[in-house]
Amino acid sequence: MQELRIIYMGTPEFAVPSLKILVENGMNVVAVITAPDKPKGRGQKLATSPVKDYAVSQNIPVLQPKNLKAPEFIEELRSYNANLQIVVAFRMLPIMVWDMPEIGTFNLHASLLPQYRGAAPINWAIINGEKETGVTTFFLKHKIDTGNIIFQEKEPIEEDDTVGTLYERLMERGANLVLKTTKAIAEQQYTEIPQSEDQEITYAPKIFKETCEIDWSKSSEEVYNFIRGLSPYPAAWTHIAGKKFKIFKTEKTSFTSAGEQPGDFDTDNKTYLRIQTGGSPLAITELQMEGKRRMDIESFLRGTKL
Repeated sequence: MQELRIIYMGTPEFAVPSLKILVENGMNVVAVITAPDKPKGRGQKLATSPVKDYAVSQNIPVLQPKNLKAPEFIEELRSYNANLQIVVAFRMLPIMVWDMPEIGTFNLHASLLPQYRGAAPINWAIINGEKETGVTTFFLKHKIDTGNIIFQEKEPIEEDDTVGTLYERLMERGANLVLKTTKAIAEQQYTEIPQSEDQEITYAPKIFKETCEIDWSKSSEEVYNFIRGLSPYPAAWTHIAGKKFKIFKTEKTSFTSAGEQPGDFDTDNKTYLRIQTGGSPLAITELQMEGKRRMDIESFLRGTKL
């Protein structure tokens, strides 16, 4: 068995279970690299990343470089003499970083590569109405998300999944795959599979709040998927009766119309709010008016009439 010295790179909650499972299974994580602390909230106090919080609790050295190409960071990174780097939900690495360890650097990606290369694979899989996704471990190379695949595991997408529910399952499935991959590398029991470029590839670009506005002229299925693919964050939004709302959850209906034009709405101001799409209307079941808290539709209508 190969003796591993691992540098782990990650920042958000999604990256914590993968680090935790490595530590709990006795893998030799010699240091963690995560994002610098950032001012947060009204008081603008410095907030630490979830990965840093866990690493500190385990007495693992933490590096927080602002510049991944800075000579002092490269020198410090090299001093750990790692032979494997593992990346989960971190930023793009320069070649001098990912090419440093002898074995290489592998990444966990929340899709079945080569499909859904990019920053938001979980969101786009749901938005596009996919029935299946998964997790992939692969070795990094120059072009983003294109390196040789080590392992993949599939995960079904349920009809009522949101990005929140699917994220939770992929986070845990991904952690198990990171451990499986690390053990296989230590035992030198793995093969590298080049990604196929023969098929048509769907990409998963970063999502911005301004592109989260709902287009009600699309079919009810497309709007339904768009809303759940952005729920709970960053959340699809729209204007209703001149006010801006985030929409978190909808239900399909058997009604034929909620108005003449897409975006028209129909409500009894007590129990339901239906909005017309390019097909049949959707019933809004969870929403948040600007400046208010998130509510189910009945709670909202008790306090606000449209």
